[in-house]
Amino acid sequence: QLQLFESGGELVQAGDSLKLACVGDGSTFGSVAVGWFRQAPGKDRERVATIGWNGGGIDYAAAVWGRFTISRDNTKNTVHLQMNALKPEDTAVYYCAADSRAFRAVPPPQNAYKYWGQGTQVTVSS
Repeated sequence: QLQLFESGGELVQAGDSLKLACVGDGSTFGSVAVGWFRQAPGKDRERVATIGWNGGGIDYAAAVWGRFTISRDNTKNTVHLQMNALKPEDTAVYYCAADSRAFRAVPPPQNAYKYWGQGTQVTVSS
């Protein structure tokens, strides 16, 4: 079993930066892909960024490309999402999630993520 805990969300102004953290409580965290997802009110949950178990296989949604950076430190069981040049449309609850299978070559699609955190609210005012 793997538990995930997100932090770092808050209310900011457009153009500001935030750094979200996802901490995994479990020995398998360092062996699975992790993704950041977000859900805005009235919208479906969408993928933001994913990173493979070894730090490779990084991928971003087009909407955040060039502004967000995902990284991980397996020695601290932590995955970060650095968010720069925030826009009002980035407002959402941000979730991190962990893959159900270890040592996958590339991060899987959203439905393969088995373990989810409780989410952290990011609000960007214009």
